[in-house]
Amino acid sequence: MNPTNPFEIDLERRPSNYQPLTPLTLLERSAGIYRDKTAIIHGSQRISYKDFWQRSCRLASALSRRGIGRGDTVSVMAPNIPQLLEAHFGVPMSGAVLNALNMRLDGVTIRHILDHGEAKVLITDTEFA
Repeated sequence: MNPTNPFEIDLERRPSNYQPLTPLTLLERSAGIYRDKTAIIHGSQRISYKDFWQRSCRLASALSRRGIGRGDTVSVMAPNIPQLLEAHFGVPMSGAVLNALNMRLDGVTIRHILDHGEAKVLITDTEFA
């Protein structure tokens, strides 16, 4: 609410005029409003808000179909590519917790993080396969 906006002065917060946004609801709303606008630019690749939302939903669905849900940990090791950003939304959509791994860490440290974080799934870029 903007107290300097004359239409919002003395306007109490109610479900009809105020809804807080989470990162997930922000992306969903952006996909509806800015459907075909570019959300992600990666080199020559352009991904619209609609496609970003749909790909994130597909990841969440794939994780859920594999039994991943609320409270589970999903680790992701990838460079700064669109799929990493999709994981930042798709993993929480499934109810799981994202554990983004720093790809510059050595193998022993990564193994410790995976063990300590009790990762049920590790998603990696083919670069690390």
